[in-house]
Amino acid sequence: MKGTNLGEFEELVLLTIAALVNDAYSVAVCDEMEKHTGRTAKFGVVHTVLNRLEEKGLASSSLGESTSSRGGKRKRYYSVTNAGKAALLKSKEVRDGLWCLIPDFVLKPSL
Repeated sequence: MKGTNLGEFEELVLLTIAALVNDAYSVAVCDEMEKHTGRTAKFGVVHTVLNRLEEKGLASSSLGESTSSRGGKRKRYYSVTNAGKAALLKSKEVRDGLWCLIPDFVLKPSL
Protein backbone atom coordinates (compact mmCIF):
# COMPACT_ATOMS: atom_id res chain seq x y z
CA MET A 1 0.00 0.00 0.00
CA LYS A 2 1.29 3.46 -0.94
CA GLY A 3 1.20 6.46 1.41
CA THR A 4 -2.18 7.42 2.79
CA ASN A 5 -1.86 11.21 2.64
CA LEU A 6 -4.69 12.71 0.65
CA GLY A 7 -4.36 15.49 -1.89
CA GLU A 8 -7.28 17.90 -2.19
CA PHE A 9 -8.72 16.28 -5.32
CA GLU A 10 -8.24 12.78 -3.90
CA GLU A 11 -10.12 13.86 -0.79
CA LEU A 12 -12.99 15.23 -2.90
CA VAL A 13 -13.20 12.00 -4.91
CA LEU A 14 -13.13 9.86 -1.76
CA LEU A 15 -15.81 12.02 -0.10
CA THR A 16 -17.94 11.72 -3.23
CA ILE A 17 -17.59 7.93 -3.23
CA ALA A 18 -18.74 7.92 0.40
CA ALA A 19 -21.68 10.21 -0.41
CA LEU A 20 -22.83 8.05 -3.34
CA VAL A 21 -22.76 4.93 -1.13
CA ASN A 22 -23.68 2.02 -3.47
CA ASP A 23 -23.87 4.07 -6.68
CA ALA A 24 -20.28 5.29 -6.91
CA TYR A 25 -19.03 4.58 -10.42
CA SER A 26 -16.78 6.93 -12.39
CA VAL A 27 -19.44 8.88 -14.32
CA ALA A 28 -21.59 9.32 -11.20
CA VAL A 29 -18.53 10.51 -9.25
CA CYS A 30 -17.79 13.11 -11.96
CA ASP A 31 -21.40 14.32 -12.03
CA GLU A 32 -21.74 14.51 -8.25
CA MET A 33 -18.45 16.35 -7.83
CA GLU A 34 -19.41 18.91 -10.45
CA LYS A 35 -22.82 19.36 -8.84
CA HIS A 36 -21.36 20.09 -5.40
CA THR A 37 -18.11 21.88 -6.24
CA GLY A 38 -18.99 23.72 -9.43
CA ARG A 39 -15.77 22.33 -10.90
CA THR A 40 -15.84 20.27 -14.06
CA ALA A 41 -14.41 16.88 -13.19
CA LYS A 42 -12.87 15.31 -16.27
CA PHE A 43 -13.50 11.59 -16.56
CA GLY A 44 -9.86 10.69 -17.27
CA VAL A 45 -8.58 12.63 -14.25
CA VAL A 46 -11.20 11.10 -11.94
CA HIS A 47 -10.43 7.64 -13.30
CA THR A 48 -6.72 8.14 -12.58
CA VAL A 49 -7.51 9.27 -9.01
CA LEU A 50 -9.84 6.29 -8.49
CA ASN A 51 -6.99 3.97 -9.50
CA ARG A 52 -4.57 5.79 -7.19
CA LEU A 53 -7.01 5.55 -4.27
CA GLU A 54 -7.23 1.81 -4.86
CA GLU A 55 -3.42 1.52 -4.99
CA LYS A 56 -3.23 3.37 -1.66
CA GLY A 57 -5.84 1.01 -0.18
CA LEU A 58 -8.26 3.88 0.47
CA ALA A 59 -10.92 2.67 -1.97
CA SER A 60 -11.89 -0.66 -3.44
CA SER A 61 -13.92 -1.56 -6.50
CA SER A 62 -16.06 -4.33 -7.86
CA LEU A 63 -17.85 -4.95 -11.13
CA GLY A 64 -21.61 -4.67 -11.27
CA GLU A 65 -23.93 -6.72 -13.42
CA SER A 66 -23.90 -6.30 -17.19
CA THR A 67 -26.86 -4.42 -18.64
CA SER A 68 -28.34 -4.30 -22.11
CA SER A 69 -28.48 -0.48 -21.94
CA ARG A 70 -24.67 -0.49 -21.71
CA GLY A 71 -24.25 -3.06 -24.48
CA GLY A 72 -23.44 -5.79 -22.00
CA LYS A 73 -20.71 -3.74 -20.31
CA ARG A 74 -20.41 -3.80 -16.54
CA LYS A 75 -19.94 -0.72 -14.34
CA ARG A 76 -17.07 -0.62 -11.86
CA TYR A 77 -18.41 0.48 -8.48
CA TYR A 78 -16.17 2.02 -5.83
CA SER A 79 -16.41 2.06 -2.05
CA VAL A 80 -14.37 3.60 0.74
CA THR A 81 -12.24 1.11 2.68
CA ASN A 82 -11.63 1.29 6.44
CA ALA A 83 -8.24 2.86 5.68
CA GLY A 84 -10.03 5.41 3.48
CA LYS A 85 -12.46 6.25 6.28
CA ALA A 86 -9.53 6.73 8.66
CA ALA A 87 -7.75 9.00 6.14
CA LEU A 88 -10.89 11.10 5.68
CA LEU A 89 -11.41 11.42 9.42
CA LYS A 90 -7.76 12.42 9.91
CA SER A 91 -8.05 15.02 7.17
CA LYS A 92 -11.22 16.43 8.74
CA GLU A 93 -9.60 16.59 12.19
CA VAL A 94 -6.60 18.49 10.79
CA ARG A 95 -8.83 20.96 8.94
CA ASP A 96 -11.15 21.44 11.93
CA GLY A 97 -8.13 22.01 14.19
CA LEU A 98 -6.76 24.67 11.86
CA TRP A 99 -10.15 26.37 11.54
CA CYS A 100 -10.32 26.59 15.34
CA LEU A 101 -7.00 28.49 15.38
CA ILE A 102 -8.26 31.30 13.14
CA PRO A 103 -9.27 34.36 15.18
CA ASP A 104 -12.86 35.50 14.70
CA PHE A 105 -11.80 38.89 13.37
CA VAL A 106 -10.06 37.27 10.40
CA LEU A 107 -13.25 35.53 9.29
CA LYS A 108 -15.58 38.49 9.75
CA PRO A 109 -16.09 40.66 6.65
CA SER A 110 -14.44 44.10 6.79
CA LEU A 111 -16.62 47.17 6.81
